[in-house]
Amino acid sequence: MSADKKPKYAVLRSVESFAKGRPTIRRRIADGKALRKRVSFAEQGIYTPPKIRVDPITILEEQAKTRIQSLIPIRYRRMLQSPFAFYRGGAAIMAQDLANQPTTNIIVQLCGDMHVSNFGLFGTAEHRLVFGINDFDETLPGSWEWDLKRLVASALIACESAGGDKALGKQLVYRICSEYQKQMARYANMPYLELAQEFIGEQQIRKHFSKEHQKKIDAYLKECKGQNNIQVLQKLTTLVGKNRKIINKPPLIEHFKEEAYGVPLQTLIDKALMNYASTLLADRKVLFERYTLKDYVRKVVGVGSVGTNCMLFYFEGDSEHDPLFLQYKEAQKSVLSPYLGKSIFRDMGHRVVAGQRLLQGAPDIFLNFGLVQFDINRGEGFYMRQLRDMKGGLDIGAEGVSLKNFPDYARLYGWALALGHARSGDAAMISGYCGESQEFGNALYSFAKSYAKQNQSDFEVFKKAVKSGKLQVASKKAAL
Repeated sequence: MSADKKPKYAVLRSVESFAKGRPTIRRRIADGKALRKRVSFAEQGIYTPPKIRVDPITILEEQAKTRIQSLIPIRYRRMLQSPFAFYRGGAAIMAQDLANQPTTNIIVQLCGDMHVSNFGLFGTAEHRLVFGINDFDETLPGSWEWDLKRLVASALIACESAGGDKALGKQLVYRICSEYQKQMARYANMPYLELAQEFIGEQQIRKHFSKEHQKKIDAYLKECKGQNNIQVLQKLTTLVGKNRKIINKPPLIEHFKEEAYGVPLQTLIDKALMNYASTLLADRKVLFERYTLKDYVRKVVGVGSVGTNCMLFYFEGDSEHDPLFLQYKEAQKSVLSPYLGKSIFRDMGHRVVAGQRLLQGAPDIFLNFGLVQFDINRGEGFYMRQLRDMKGGLDIGAEGVSLKNFPDYARLYGWALALGHARSGDAAMISGYCGESQEFGNALYSFAKSYAKQNQSDFEVFKKAVKSGKLQVASKKAAL
């Protein structure tokens, strides 16, 4: 997408526009289909690198400038594990490439870092277990293809990194695309209130798995239901005298120093929590204020997030039998913003939370944002959420996802992405464009193959930079 074709943010509708209503579903489907004349499936399948492509090392070094310097070697070590690990940490690298591809310019709320390890299970506010997207640090409005292209490329790269063959990689991409098409067509005709209340629940999850894998998915669902604050208490804390404290496991989990920001740390923490609480909904504010902060640590998480300020807060209610663990994450500008424009939100934590609520539809009750001010010139946007409340990640190669059941999960990936895009964009227009034919899947598979080669090339450049000493990496033991 060229700089002069940046998608525009939606504006508030006038009273007159509400009175007129929207074009019919049939008309919007037809409009979407007509877009194929401007951007064909064949064009969608061609990966065209930018004429002036910034090399991946420069991009990573620029990102590092705004992060905690002592943690950057951990990030690089994690990215060094495989081409897929590198891809996970390289959302900013791919952003410039996606900006150079043709798009329909049908705007949705993009995840911004859509890959196969950014899905998982989580509990709704009503404590129902559902499947969906679970990482929104880079979220920003943009054309739906950006997410889908990054997702299908990730499936192919993850498959290759895990030792899967060409046939499996192709199957994964086709299943993601066909499910995206199928569910988008359904959402195009679904009443808006029904769409807002749509979730991928346990029964729907189970239906997507073959009989061979039913026992394994049932065990995993049961395990996720058992994830709660008591479990975190037992795993991550210990008694120190009469008080319970989070266990240090440096450099990944550790209590950090008072002079970390040149400001009394407790003062910053107090300001952050007050700011966070001030914008909570009234009922959640009352609930939150019943808890007392007992301890906090810095906790390194993920791959792409490493180096941003991430903390874990441990609260108690009336006793240690009523624990609450909240994860604090610094929110920086989206890697998509150089190409799609600035966020409409001043605070980047607000951007992340707004995007999550749009895409996920069922975030936990403590999801909220805030801003902590270090001094007149420096501040940090952040968001907070529960560390573990019926949550389960789905890393490839872990117990949750194997090469055998990867195709079963692929359908869920396509479904979850379609649901997020339908919630935030025009499902009828997207469905009209995508249609129902396999030609759409053919195009996306072609793109995925080409981009997997680009990623491999970038990964080789990255490995050379590490080997030469240009990029410093932590030891495996320290980083993993």
